[in-house]
Amino acid sequence: MTIKPLNQKHIILGVTGSIAAYKAAEIASKLTQGGALVDVILTASGEKFITPLTFQSVTGRRTFTDSDLWGREGHITHIALGHYSDLIVIAPVSANTMAKLANGIGDNLLSIAALAAHCPLILAPAMDGGMFSHPATQANVETLRQRGVLFIGPASGHLASGLTGPGRLSDPQEILGLIRFTLSRGGPLAGKKVVVTAGGTQEAIDPVRVISNRSSGKQGYAIAQAALDAGADVVLIAGRNALAPPFGCQYLPVQSAQEMAEAVLSATTHADVLIMSAAVADFRPIKAASEKIKKEQGAPIIALEPTPDILSQVTQRRGSSGYPLRVVGFAAETQNLIENASRKMQNKALDMIVANDISSTTTGFDVELNKVSFLYPNGSIDSIPTMSKIDVAENILEKVIAWF
Repeated sequence: MTIKPLNQKHIILGVTGSIAAYKAAEIASKLTQGGALVDVILTASGEKFITPLTFQSVTGRRTFTDSDLWGREGHITHIALGHYSDLIVIAPVSANTMAKLANGIGDNLLSIAALAAHCPLILAPAMDGGMFSHPATQANVETLRQRGVLFIGPASGHLASGLTGPGRLSDPQEILGLIRFTLSRGGPLAGKKVVVTAGGTQEAIDPVRVISNRSSGKQGYAIAQAALDAGADVVLIAGRNALAPPFGCQYLPVQSAQEMAEAVLSATTHADVLIMSAAVADFRPIKAASEKIKKEQGAPIIALEPTPDILSQVTQRRGSSGYPLRVVGFAAETQNLIENASRKMQNKALDMIVANDISSTTTGFDVELNKVSFLYPNGSIDSIPTMSKIDVAENILEKVIAWF
């Protein structure tokens, strides 16, 4: 059972008058690529900035304008659009449209459809100068928030007038993240807490140098996103990397194995699932130098000691408290994959282990593909063909969903 929160969801994308209207085309395109059925409603002022044909080209569906409100089917168009929608997103939304929504004014197709709808409403403001901070606009925002309307942005930055301040439309990726998160609530893991670790840890040699590994965190981040898509409340504990955390997760950045151990033990106190996909360093310098080690001093001899065994600590506490209810481990190996993974699963009393073959340059660390097998305590093995890390993550979450 693959979880696709956007698939076949009816989404109204409202576009009002703003120079940022061109960014709405990207939002419409990405939603459509995700399987959503996107009906765009352009206000009259929105049409001044972007054409209906642009949206029809990226959604493959008709774009609605105010002229549709007065056509032969105008008396039911707004009702049909509002009643059959799973979500309404207005991006960009102007101060004028927010004022209409806050005060129940339905004088165009978009505002009437929003008034007729019973689904969640997301607003992404975009306006110039002090318009967003104006007391009237802020009062309307507060009124809408109290009614359960979700806001994202506006961001601060350079505005069309040349001024700088809050008023820029939020990044389309952030808006898409909120849409995906909103539609995922109520999924099969709703009410479940899933803790995911990702990326590699870093152990300091001196203030400049560290012992680390090649883990990019891509697999762990994909698992966190898949858990969110399934409706779970997700805590992502990640080593240092350049990836943006999925929208809606609780993100806990860490650096060392010790920091990750402390974060995992704290986050899993009453967790339903721990998925330990991070590449945690096995050793660290016994003592890190307080100053940068200079080359002129010659090659240093670095004495190492083991880092905390996070899964062993989790297993020990789990034996007394029962939490987390389920634990999934990872074993990244270059040889004797199944044997090494099986031993780790038994030693850590795991419910499943993902045996990750990193011997190839095309799968494993820092690439988009992975080759894994799922091992279970009863001795059974599911060998998964090479696939994207996103698909691997969805396969893992299918197993987690089946447990609950």
